[in-house]
Formats: sequence, C-alpha cells, structure tokens
Amino acid sequence: MSGATEARTRKVALIGWGAIGRTVGGALAAGEVPGAELAGIVDNRPLGDAVPAPQLTVEQALAACDLIVEAAGQGVVREWGETILASGTDLLVASTGALTDEELSKRLLAAGPGRVYFTGGAVGGLDLLQAVRAMGPLGEVTLTTTKLPSTLEQPWMDEATLARLRSTTTPVEVMSGTARDVPVKFPRSTNVAASVALAVGDLDAVRVRVVADPAAAHTSHVIEASGPQGAYRFEVRHVPDAANPATSRVVPYAVLRSLAALTGRRGQIL
Repeated sequence: MSGATEARTRKVALIGWGAIGRTVGGALAAGEVPGAELAGIVDNRPLGDAVPAPQLTVEQALAACDLIVEAAGQGVVREWGETILASGTDLLVASTGALTDEELSKRLLAAGPGRVYFTGGAVGGLDLLQAVRAMGPLGEVTLTTTKLPSTLEQPWMDEATLARLRSTTTPVEVMSGTARDVPVKFPRSTNVAASVALAVGDLDAVRVRVVADPAAAHTSHVIEASGPQGAYRFEVRHVPDAANPATSRVVPYAVLRSLAALTGRRGQIL
C-alpha cells in the first residue's frame, strides 16, 4: 500500500465579482491554482450566465465550500466574517481595512473552527515586519500612500476639500493619522495601512499619510520602520487597475498567491 495520500482539493467561493473577483475567479476557473476549484460566486447583483461558476447566496456557499475569498469590501468582513468562521469554513480576507475595528479583529481571530487568513495585497515586506516584531516593538513605523486625486474623493469631504483635490497641480496631503483612523476614512484606498498594522501588531504605532498627486502614473506605498532591531524601508509603485483605479492591478494576483499557499503549491515563499 502506497504511503502517498491524495491532496485535498479546496472548494472555493468568491464574495465579490468586481475588479479583484473577476481576475481571481477567472484564474481559478482556468485551473491556474492547483488544489483549488471555483465552486461558486456570491454577489448582490444578478450575474447571469457570463460567470464561470454558479451564483450562490452566502448560506449556499457555506454549504458547498471549505474556503471563502472576500473580494467585495470591508462591509462583507463585518457582516459575514464571524458567521463564515463559525460554520467551519476558512476565510481569506482581501479588505484588511476592516481590522481597524479592533473589537471585530479580536472576534475574527478568536472565531472558529474556520481559520481566518489575510492577504498582503498591494504591499510587500509584511513578512519581515512580522519577524522583526517577534524581537520586540518597533520604535517608529510610517506609511505614505500616494494616489491620483480622483481615487481619494470621499462622501464625507466638504466642498472646499473636494475643490482642493480637483484643482491641485502639485502633490497635496489629504489626511494624516494612525492606522486606526485613516482606513476608516478611505475604505477602498488604504487597506495597506491596516495590513502594515497587522504585521506590526499595533494600530496606533503606524503613522499614515495619504497624498493626492495629479501626476501620479502609479499608486505608491512607502513603508519606513525603525527600532533597536534595525531600520527598514519598502517602496512599491503599482499600475492602478483600469476598471477600478482605487486599487492596484497587482491585488488579485496577491490574492491568488495567498490561495496557492493555502492549497499547498510547492515553492511558495511563506
């Protein structure tokens, strides 16, 4: 009798069929993630026959799948995160900005028997920051995010702020604060801030600046961290997604990389 065991195929449901979900779902349907099968798509709009898997409700997805990928925004994490995990289904979160709600974050990390995972999204270096954190707290961590002004407009902004965004010809700071408060104000643009805070282990330790630059051909994120352990600087410059310029084109591929790690693809850097 052979000692080898057959690898288990993870049945995956996607919540969200937008810029991220379409790329992730297309790759899953094409068999590009060994060990993962797209079993369903959850979306609050009728999707018709153009999608590569059945459209399901969240309840149907929980019955049919053992892994759900959130690609629809922070509201989904708040509304369904604990329910998904309590059902025994694993959850991969793309909208890490939801974790700025510290009580929600604690509940998700304590929930089960399903397991919660987070993708790094549009930024790198988080694995190293987590390793450094094990040596002790960092003294200073900053994140500067720069995007096109149009992607940073928010419903809470007054007319003066909107006029300044729309008329600026040079880079202008839109907001500064901590990773606890900035992502709440920019729910589609600053998931990176929450991801850095997750790696560092402290929402209040990460200082965040959001900058609007009308000449920004790329979305940029600059992370700087220092302490007794050393000094670290990571800078990424991404092409925005054509369908949703508020996010970077790389994000769905970061989700796919996380999925490949969860399904056991060899050669992954963990």
